[in-house]
Amino acid sequence: MSALLRRTKKKPAERVVTLVGKPGCHLCDDARRVVREVCEETGASWEEKDITQDERLYREYWEQIPVVLVDGEQHTFWRVDAARLRGALRS
Repeated sequence: MSALLRRTKKKPAERVVTLVGKPGCHLCDDARRVVREVCEETGASWEEKDITQDERLYREYWEQIPVVLVDGEQHTFWRVDAARLRGALRS
């Protein structure tokens, strides 16, 4: 199999979780707690992006916030399941 077609498994510490939300959103606050906890546990890094400050993110996600991306790919929205996020970071 070509090296380009092989999927290399990343370690959790090499993964980046992005939380897309907005100020004053109680679901975003809940998601932030879960993301922070799981990332601290697994060693993954995380960042937060505010849809009110980014027009592209607003257009793409305004009905779904909070949205969690893992390495730039949408993982979930609205409610974040810690076990599922943990599993995604380990896969």
